[in-house]
Amino acid sequence: MPAVSKGDGMRGLAVFISDIRNCKSKEAEIKRINKELANIRSKFKGDKALDGYSKKKYVCKLLFIFLLGHDIDFGHMEAVNLLSSNKYTEKQIGYLFISVLVNSNSELIRLINNAIKNDLSSRNPTFMCLALHCIANVGSREMAEAFASEIPRILVAGDTMDSVKQSAALCLLRLYKTSPDLVLMGEWTSRVVHLLNDQHMGVVTAAISLITCLSQKNPDEFKTCVSLAVSRLSRIVSSASTDLQDYTYYFVPAPWLSCKLLRLLQCYPPPEDGAVKGRLVECLETILNKAQEPPKSKKVQHSNAKNAILFEAISLIIHYDSEPNLLVRACNQLGQFLQHRETNLRYLALESMCTLASSEFSHEAVKTHIETVINALKTERDVSVRQRAADLLYAMCDRSNAKQIVAEMLSYLETADYSIREEMVLKVAILAEKYAVDYSWYVDTILNLIRIAGDYVSEEVWYRVIQIVINRDDVQGYAAKTVFEALQAPACHENMVKVGGYILGEFGNLIAGDPRSSPLVQFNLLHSKFHLCSVPTRALLLSAYIKFINLFPETKATIQEVLRCDSQIRNSDVELQQRAVEYLKLSSIASTDVLATVLEEMPPFPERESSILAKLKKKKGPGTVSVTDLEDSKREGGELNGGGERGPDTAAMAASNASTPSPSADLLGIRSAAPVGAAPASAGSLLVDVFSEAGPAAPSAAVNDDGFLRDLEQPTETCDSLLVEGSGDSDSAPPSEDPAPPLPEADELLNKFVCKNNGVLFENQLLQIGIKSEYRQNLGRMYLFYGNKTSVQFASFTTTVSYPGELQSHILFVQSCSCMFRNQYTSENWDTACYSTSPIFAH
Repeated sequence: MPAVSKGDGMRGLAVFISDIRNCKSKEAEIKRINKELANIRSKFKGDKALDGYSKKKYVCKLLFIFLLGHDIDFGHMEAVNLLSSNKYTEKQIGYLFISVLVNSNSELIRLINNAIKNDLSSRNPTFMCLALHCIANVGSREMAEAFASEIPRILVAGDTMDSVKQSAALCLLRLYKTSPDLVLMGEWTSRVVHLLNDQHMGVVTAAISLITCLSQKNPDEFKTCVSLAVSRLSRIVSSASTDLQDYTYYFVPAPWLSCKLLRLLQCYPPPEDGAVKGRLVECLETILNKAQEPPKSKKVQHSNAKNAILFEAISLIIHYDSEPNLLVRACNQLGQFLQHRETNLRYLALESMCTLASSEFSHEAVKTHIETVINALKTERDVSVRQRAADLLYAMCDRSNAKQIVAEMLSYLETADYSIREEMVLKVAILAEKYAVDYSWYVDTILNLIRIAGDYVSEEVWYRVIQIVINRDDVQGYAAKTVFEALQAPACHENMVKVGGYILGEFGNLIAGDPRSSPLVQFNLLHSKFHLCSVPTRALLLSAYIKFINLFPETKATIQEVLRCDSQIRNSDVELQQRAVEYLKLSSIASTDVLATVLEEMPPFPERESSILAKLKKKKGPGTVSVTDLEDSKREGGELNGGGERGPDTAAMAASNASTPSPSADLLGIRSAAPVGAAPASAGSLLVDVFSEAGPAAPSAAVNDDGFLRDLEQPTETCDSLLVEGSGDSDSAPPSEDPAPPLPEADELLNKFVCKNNGVLFENQLLQIGIKSEYRQNLGRMYLFYGNKTSVQFASFTTTVSYPGELQSHILFVQSCSCMFRNQYTSENWDTACYSTSPIFAH
């Protein structure tokens, strides 16, 4: 950069800045600025042409005023004129003003681009650098379109000076980040990669930033950079601090370049060439060895530079995950930082060890530091470090140390920061389920979790313990006894009441033999919490009460009295009122056998992956819970828990009889549909819709004044559930004239209509018949839907309804066919694919 002459001091600018600083108030400053703006405007519009020095001075003043926070709406053209000057200081101020004040959509961009082109072709290195800096600072798409093909040529040209190459590399990196579709390396790729061999370390440092960014998007095109990066890294690592004097920072040779080289290598797998890989391993070992050497300086800059290279080297070792010796050495090296006086180093060590814990080669080495990590969890002052310690405990946990880690995390929960409590609860729940060796320990852990941090226990956690208890006969009695004891605490969290109501309602009979937990004692204990709970929990308790009537007939009178009181049957909440009325009526009119059938025990839940892992991953963000964690949970957690997650709505306390799913498609959309008129499900919707096929759901009927069901949903002739997709072409061979046999389940389909108004009535390989019905007082209406399961159109399809006995005079028969069938291969519409018939009759 040329030296600034003594006459370029711009005394007028210095005086103006001094005046602004001496202003006693904001009003005085604004007044001085307005006076100066008026003076500059008059100079620019005056008849006398300004020389370069005056333009530069006034443009500098405008720039200073803008930096003070004031809007500038003139002077742009004078700044553009400065670009054509041959003086460095004038051109520099012009480019500076444009970089700061000119909008990328400005009308002056074309003029600016012409000036930049002139400077790039001038071969003056100073002017070229100014132009490249301006392009990088503005970074507009227009500039990328104008110069994206020109800058790579400047970068790789043999006669380009080193300072210009550095600017060109960084300018191209900026354009690639803003407009990657316009920066196409193509023929320049190999020559850009070979800049890693440049003799000038500044060029290499700038080029590697560009190559790293390009490699992340197009790794195959730049894979040749691996061997060059290893070679350059080897030369830096093996050199002494005196070999690279211009690039040695506090006795550490080229620390920034070393970090960038290590980061570039993390974009690729381990080198396939044995010689390159051996050289890289040697470099990594040298870095680890140098980290153990006594420091050459007590300055913090020296240790920061050494540690920066060390942590990048460890990140590369973890990325490769193929050298057991290096992984163990890295773990031991990080272990030394766990008790370092620098908080940042402790944080980085814990964070890196979290990743090391997932490697099969270093997992055991990480476990040796468990006591230090537990101590960090308890004593660290910085909450972020404590959170990393909790993450590391979670990552290093296995069957050998699960009880110790879970106990420590539970102990820490009592005093943990509120910001990390929910995450800690999820981790404790996952570890307790994943590594439990006996179910009593798992139940105790979750109940302690609710007791300690009940406000942070999400629904997924207590749903999960319910599922596991229901699916395991050997833990049900213990769970009932433990939760009964937990409910006796004076201050009991509402989540504990939910778990207690659910488990005692299902398995309270297992502990009823003890006088201390007799049926009436259980009921009184639950009911003592009733008035302190929210509406969903009260709804759950009402469901538990009706379960008690089935389990303990001697409590029937007491429970009916509770259900009959005005606070229940006249409750302002519709859900509670409906449950109280229905349960009271059910307990009054139903026989013992019917009651036992309706209120039978929950069947085992289907095996599904726990939703707690998904919730933790969502909370921590993408990539936090690894795929390995999920697979381990499915493999190991599946051995413990036969049951899976039904989800918040389907985990309700319901005695549903799940039917075997049909192997054929549900063309009418009836099987999976919820009962018509179903009310929205809620957390308190328990013991409901016991005949639903899709699992527990919300109550499907509401009691009105006449005691009849609410109106059912009116089926429409063009509803989506009747739109089906064909599985073949229209030219497919017609089906055989012999009627196809019904599916094995077809004979059982009729039984469900004892308690249901809609579903699949008949099904075979050719046809599916669905039914929907509704009733009001003495009137009823029934809809029959015929689904074509073949890939061809039915010809001459007719329906016949017989009228048994005296019903002939009471039935009105209506037939309609208005649905379309779309062939998924040819996208042509087929008519008469689905029929509906609607007999209307009176009782």
